[in-house]
Amino acid sequence: MSTPNVDLYAPPPGPTKLKLTAANPFTPTYIERVVTHQNANAKEIYQTRVHGRMLLLDNAAKQNKWREEMKAKKEKERAAKERRKLGPTGRRQGTARAMGLWSFDPGQAKFALFLPLHQLWLGYMSELLNLPQPGSGPPRVLSGLAVHPRLIKADFHGSIITVHQTKNSSILGMSGIVIHETEGTFKIVTRDDKLKILPKRNSIFTFALPVFSTLPASHTANAPLPLPIPQEGQTPDLRTVLDGPHVTMELYGNQFCYRSADRAGRKFKAKETIEL
Repeated sequence: MSTPNVDLYAPPPGPTKLKLTAANPFTPTYIERVVTHQNANAKEIYQTRVHGRMLLLDNAAKQNKWREEMKAKKEKERAAKERRKLGPTGRRQGTARAMGLWSFDPGQAKFALFLPLHQLWLGYMSELLNLPQPGSGPPRVLSGLAVHPRLIKADFHGSIITVHQTKNSSILGMSGIVIHETEGTFKIVTRDDKLKILPKRNSIFTFALPVFSTLPASHTANAPLPLPIPQEGQTPDLRTVLDGPHVTMELYGNQFCYRSADRAGRKFKAKETIEL
């Protein structure tokens, strides 16, 4: 005698509220109530098809130690990747402009506006290279071996650089005040009030250093650099390093592809000059 097909998942007939006790357990009571209206032998169906059998009610994901370790490893790699994107300064992923760390309005690209930054850089280099005061005697010859270790670790924000040689002929001869230095570029404001981006690779730059100190004679090494901001009623100083005695040095971009913060703690080795 064949057993009729019974839908065990059909809603029970009559009231759905069940009173369950130890003598009246849920499973047999529910099965019998479901199949009673379809087959009179509800108890027989329960005994033959349900009782003592393991029924898979949910296809739960199998969890084991290997899966947990792999999940933890992926989460750790994801967190490490996010930290690398954040960087030491806590910057977010994307470009610096999109992150809001360094943004610049091209309308503010005024050469005269950044002359105080250039004059502050001149005072910084005067202190860094220990330049003599004007009128103290003949200018001191700046030896490359003496100033090289200091210049490669120096900050060039505020300096005036010029593209001396390059494979990119469109930027040859371009000159301006450095307002932002990245690992691979110099961002400058030119004398005609334009913002330009100069790639370091395959380019040779020149920059000028003052022969005499631009700091007052009363300045001491531990004192902060005087801010070149004109007071009310004073005429701003529009002079640059090129307007006085200066010495010109070359900077090879291929060997200078580092951020200014990275150069400060980096130990450089002398290398042969590579022609473009």
